Amino acid sequence: MSIKLERIAAEREKARRKRDEWDAKAKALDQKYREQENMEIHEMVHVADLTPEQLAEIIRLARSGNINPANMPQGGEFTQETEVDEDEN
Repeated sequence: MSIKLERIAAEREKARRKRDEWDAKAKALDQKYREQENMEIHEMVHVADLTPEQLAEIIRLARSGNINPANMPQGGEFTQETEVDEDEN
């Protein structure tokens, strides 16, 4: 192998090692981020004193676009406002 090819091969190997190190670092940071995010979500649910059922309802309402601060649980059940489609009657 020529000296030029050996240098390129060595540089390529060095770049691959760096890439592997950065991939591992990114993976570790992703995991750390998810753990912190989950802790903060858990703390919000705990502070709001929500049951799993209430949290599920909030998520359902948010996904449907029907979330309204007036519908949020205040230590009790939801007071969901539902719109009736006139075509359904």
